[in-house]
Amino acid sequence: MSELIKGNKISIDPITRLEGHGKIEIFLDEAGDVDKAYLQLPDLRGFEKFAEGRPAEEMPQITSRICGVCPGAHHMAATKALDAMFHVEPTITARLIREVYYNLHYFEDHILHFYFLGGPDFIVGPTAPKGERNILGVIDKVGVAIGKQVIDIRHRARKLIDEIAGRAIHPVLGLPGGVSKQMTVETRDSLRIFVKDAVAFAQFTLKVFDDIVWKNPTYRDLLLGDVYRCESYYMGMVDKDGHPDYYDGDIRVVDQKGKEFLTFAPKDYAKVIAEHVEPWTYVKFPYLRDIGWKGFVDGPGSGMYRVAPAARFNVSSSMSTPLAQEQRLIYEKAFGGKIVHSVLANHWARLIEVLNNAERLEQLIEHEAFLAPEIRNMNLGTPTEGVGIVEAPRGTLIHHYTSDANGIITGANMIVASLANVAAMSMNIQSAAKAFIHKGKVDEGLLNMVEMAFRTYDPCLSCATHNLPGKMPLQVNLTQVGQPHRSLLRASDGSITESETQKEA
Repeated sequence: MSELIKGNKISIDPITRLEGHGKIEIFLDEAGDVDKAYLQLPDLRGFEKFAEGRPAEEMPQITSRICGVCPGAHHMAATKALDAMFHVEPTITARLIREVYYNLHYFEDHILHFYFLGGPDFIVGPTAPKGERNILGVIDKVGVAIGKQVIDIRHRARKLIDEIAGRAIHPVLGLPGGVSKQMTVETRDSLRIFVKDAVAFAQFTLKVFDDIVWKNPTYRDLLLGDVYRCESYYMGMVDKDGHPDYYDGDIRVVDQKGKEFLTFAPKDYAKVIAEHVEPWTYVKFPYLRDIGWKGFVDGPGSGMYRVAPAARFNVSSSMSTPLAQEQRLIYEKAFGGKIVHSVLANHWARLIEVLNNAERLEQLIEHEAFLAPEIRNMNLGTPTEGVGIVEAPRGTLIHHYTSDANGIITGANMIVASLANVAAMSMNIQSAAKAFIHKGKVDEGLLNMVEMAFRTYDPCLSCATHNLPGKMPLQVNLTQVGQPHRSLLRASDGSITESETQKEA
């Protein structure tokens, strides 16, 4: 048996190259084959409770602190929820500025995942030494000049985000009915230069994927095979023409064959989605109400749905820009149709979205209203309740707030994109573990191939762990000189016990 196996258990703790914290525990049977594998998320963030009692206008800033990688998604979902809460429509100019900001966020975030988080599994190799499966290993493979391009394009994107939103990580842009800052001619001109380079960089990155991943028979077999495959319902936001829309639109759900199951407006999400809770994790498991929670299973009988780039492609008809649509047709032909169940397909779809973001930026910044001074509609109504939905880079993100008449938050619910994928991640991890680990033979490379099952979703576990009321093991030591040392221990079931140890000197 390998030294990686302790008793009948293999632990991957912590799991790597993602946002947040988690571990995988794999249990072996007597023959050394995989019996069960679990994805465990020990964090508790609790932002839904933090929001209560706060002024509603603070929510775009509060929720952007959930994660330092995807603050833009939470900021925009919160801003849209405030629009609904205050019964106000943003001006055309405000919407344009919001969408420019959001497409920049998407572009930068997706590039981060491919080159820094998920891409090293392919560019460097899934079984390469773990010290090489990172951006430095990627640079070693593609060359220093290309590495500099990756760093430069992300730096420029973040600089533009900073100019538009006030801060690159914790934006101060969104307000109910508009935005806080007018677009300047100088920033628009900088965007024009950036867009040309961004389109070229997106096309280059797709070529990297084609040359290194798709043309490699081993990798292609992984993309097309059954190990990384899951048949679920899919959810994503679409515009009136059926294109994926990251900022606004209705939410479409399709079944395992790609047939539309339903389409709903953001305000109706609670009629469609329910949330299941397990006692062993701080993650909630969303599912489709009309089908119900059937456990960790896929197929037609499962109420589980998935989100993320491949899901957005499954629910939509085509891309909104020409170059991205050309690439999508290549993607669909490669997988044999419009509905794609490959878990690893997210990597490819994500890069097509990068090209779509760059092209979409070009459309937005040339709109005649982009530089107009009307950046906010101040016809605010009495605040009541609001739902804001955007497509985060990781999938459909829902913010729902209620407030009193003074605009103080009385309740908040956030169904984060990674929540919708956690059940599938758990299943995919077990499938990969059973495929690669046999008779107690395991090494670091094989364990990384198990991790690849969650990494393709680009999960944000910092965002996902919001289940309250939660119970965390907590020990508080109370010490007084000359008195017994008393420990108050809160167990995972919420009970509290008290014990005495030796006296302090």
